[in-house]
Amino acid sequence: MRPHVSVLRLPRGPDPNGRGFDPNSPRFIALCPTTISASTETGTDSVQMREEQRARSVLRESFLRTLIAMTNKQVQFHMYERVKVEAKFGASDIDVLNFQVSELHTPIGVQKEALLRCQDVISYSFDL
Repeated sequence: MRPHVSVLRLPRGPDPNGRGFDPNSPRFIALCPTTISASTETGTDSVQMREEQRARSVLRESFLRTLIAMTNKQVQFHMYERVKVEAKFGASDIDVLNFQVSELHTPIGVQKEALLRCQDVISYSFDL
């Protein structure tokens, strides 16, 4: 049985010279809307923020574990426009923006090596 794995999109990490994410920046708000207001910090907000961060870290960890589990396995990618492709998964870049695959079977032929843009992938599945 092939479980479908949805792709979780998180914002890119802070640049090496920066101090981290500014929760009030337009980019942060657009990419990572939270259920908690960043302007007020009370005791209950702190508890909610910790719970949300814990949930996000669990989701991120499980996504990264699926990337490790599908290395060197045949993976079926469901992409936009109802396109389904199958390939042997190789690796992902550090920002998880691209997947490197081998023997990519597309509707028009087979590509020996390819990069799939993660933003074009809706879901993927593979046998455990």
